[in-house]
Amino acid sequence: MFMGEFEHSIDAKGRLIIPAKFRDQLGEQFVVTRGMDGCLFGYPMTEWSALQEKLKALPVNRKDARAFVRFFYSAATECELDKQGRINLPKSLRDHAALAKQCVIVGVANRFEIWSQERWETFSAAAEEDFDDIAENLIDFGM
Repeated sequence: MFMGEFEHSIDAKGRLIIPAKFRDQLGEQFVVTRGMDGCLFGYPMTEWSALQEKLKALPVNRKDARAFVRFFYSAATECELDKQGRINLPKSLRDHAALAKQCVIVGVANRFEIWSQERWETFSAAAEEDFDDIAENLIDFGM
């Protein structure tokens, strides 16, 4: 399980340190792709395979399903950690998440997310403000 919040900087070549706590869970290869809310999603290969099965089951005759699958897969990239525990993020992913210098890597159960520090602070402040309402709404879903 991925959990916690870690701050790291991304260098000019697009290399970002992945927290040591996440590296063992990720294995030798994993996938990073566009996420929602302006961040990136990272998946271990086992989670990526499970997600692929769900995406394959989406109806190809639905325009929104086709658009989502295209958008999700088109930026997906297999990553490997270098000896310093870094990954190299392609420019398209850095641009999607507005990654310039300071980044926040957040564990979210079966995946991790990569945020620009500015976007994370904005999202986090809004979520904190609405946390009680969000929690009340999720209680209806058996939480």
